[in-house]
Amino acid sequence: MANSRYVQGSAVRKLDVTREIEREPKKKLSNAARKNREKAERMSAGYVLFLSLALLATGWILVGYITLQSDITNSIKHISVLESELNDLRLANDEEYSRITSNVDLEEVRRIAIQELGMQYAQEGQIVTFTSENRDYVKQMASIPE
Repeated sequence: MANSRYVQGSAVRKLDVTREIEREPKKKLSNAARKNREKAERMSAGYVLFLSLALLATGWILVGYITLQSDITNSIKHISVLESELNDLRLANDEEYSRITSNVDLEEVRRIAIQELGMQYAQEGQIVTFTSENRDYVKQMASIPE
């Protein structure tokens, strides 16, 4: 055991693979296969032009697609900002409406209308009902009967 040599680490012999590949006998190609390979190696100008146009069209379509995606993303962000602004305005409007309605004393308005301005509640014969085909509004075409 004292005469044995030990190799530690990654000191593995390196094989020359290229020699092994060169030693293998090459397969003979048929004439048709050789011609097909030669033909495949050359590209005609028409084919190169076709591929170039296809590449340009693909690039143009992709740029258009990315532009549309960007526009959609920007529109969604803008809509979100507008929705947030709308919600803030609705909240402010509701708060203002509550403040205004809480400050109005309806009994005081009724007292002033009746006592100071001389208004009265309508009697039964004073109420006239109109029928309308359009429920949104009524147009007065003649004077209202008393």
